[in-house]
Amino acid sequence: MATDTAKIGVRRGISILFFSALPVMFTPALRAAEGPGSSVPSLPKIRVSADGRTLEIAAGRPFVPFGVTYFRPGTGWAPQVWKQFDAEATRKDFARMKELGVNCVRVFLSYGSFYQEPGRLAPEGLAKFDQFLEIAQQAGIYVHPTGPDHWEGTPAWAQDDRYADEAALRRTEDFWRLFAARYRGRSGIFAYDLLNEPEVRWNTAAMREKWNRWIEKKYASGENLRRAWGMTNTPPGFGAVPVPPETDCAGCPRVLDFQHFREEIADEWTRRQVAVIKTADPQALVTVGMIQWSVPAVLPSCRHYSGFRPERQARWLDFLEIHFYPLARGFYAYEGPEDEARNLAYLESVVREVARPGKPVVIAECGWYGGGKLTLDQSRHPPATEEQQARWCSQLVETSAGLASGWLNWGLCDDPGAGDVTQLTGLLTTDGQLKAWGRGFEGLARRFAGRVLPPRPIGPRPTLDWSLCTTSAAEGRKFSAAYLEAWKAAR
Repeated sequence: MATDTAKIGVRRGISILFFSALPVMFTPALRAAEGPGSSVPSLPKIRVSADGRTLEIAAGRPFVPFGVTYFRPGTGWAPQVWKQFDAEATRKDFARMKELGVNCVRVFLSYGSFYQEPGRLAPEGLAKFDQFLEIAQQAGIYVHPTGPDHWEGTPAWAQDDRYADEAALRRTEDFWRLFAARYRGRSGIFAYDLLNEPEVRWNTAAMREKWNRWIEKKYASGENLRRAWGMTNTPPGFGAVPVPPETDCAGCPRVLDFQHFREEIADEWTRRQVAVIKTADPQALVTVGMIQWSVPAVLPSCRHYSGFRPERQARWLDFLEIHFYPLARGFYAYEGPEDEARNLAYLESVVREVARPGKPVVIAECGWYGGGKLTLDQSRHPPATEEQQARWCSQLVETSAGLASGWLNWGLCDDPGAGDVTQLTGLLTTDGQLKAWGRGFEGLARRFAGRVLPPRPIGPRPTLDWSLCTTSAAEGRKFSAAYLEAWKAAR
């Protein structure tokens, strides 16, 4: 959801909410909360079970992440988590979250507070993160750092293509090398999330250059390329082959090649960052918060497939994360049972694909609005009650339990200053009053705490044809329609 709202709304054309040097050593201040003489007990380190299928605190003690992405309302949009960091207010928030059963808090790191200068972490940001970790540990809550991202400003070197551009990728590797080394062994850090909702770009200078190298390696000659793509004319020489147009073409070899190329760009981006983190801290868990368009069941166009294919990404990640919002037919507005069923079936189809590799799955962003009327999109969306929000969010957890084994709500409090449904997605109102979803969340958190969630049996369902659905949004819609019918038949 931290992707740029204006960019998403204009470029994608639909109503959606997705919004983007200290010495490397362990100082006494950094270790204070866990070091000798500290009155704050150290949290046990979270790990992946021996069979690779469960997150656990210790052998036989499952860990089910249940929490929120943390930011405070009234600090601007995107929220200024670190530039307006208030330790006392944060401490109060963590105490309240603990009362609600929160055991994990996702928080965005930002270029603006942590990494404006390549190769150097900002001392001021690190000092605030140290405080944040200590506050979380005092509350007995794990921290899930995500980033670095654009929330508090983006340096020039990170504004273009952070996926295919070699210089930008090396600088991101440097960030994680420094950050993971500085916090090596901190058991209160649940896992590192490489980035919020990464999406491989389509047509940048770096992509064009790597695309030509990719097809040259695969086809070796222009004649081979011509035959493979069914071209009547000889293509231009390698180095001058353009990327495909941003239009759907079901099963077209050229577009399918380009989607496979984008997946390889995503694979390499993940592999390299995981490698530097694991070198700096071998015990650190690493994941990436994939947008739901990483599964091409519902896409505005093939252009919007992220390139981060879960079964490929699983090779490098300790567990998988997916974000999900009810967008099966645009903006879900609680219009009736059919609309609800369509979105729950869509949810299952997405999480099922993410769970296919057999690693733990966390739905690391989810939720929807309730408790008033939104002001976005010229206030055209109908108001929703707190009870409607609580019903949707509870059903999301219930429907995905057994495929997923962790859930993080988008936000603790409503934020009327937001440019999207964050205005009303909280567990609490802006002034801290408990909402119906807050009560439902607390009940689910207590219910799932420490439980093994066995794999959920799923009846007959259609198979997602990745080749068709990554080249044609219409094919994805056909799949989703068939999936909905199979889902309803099994109810």
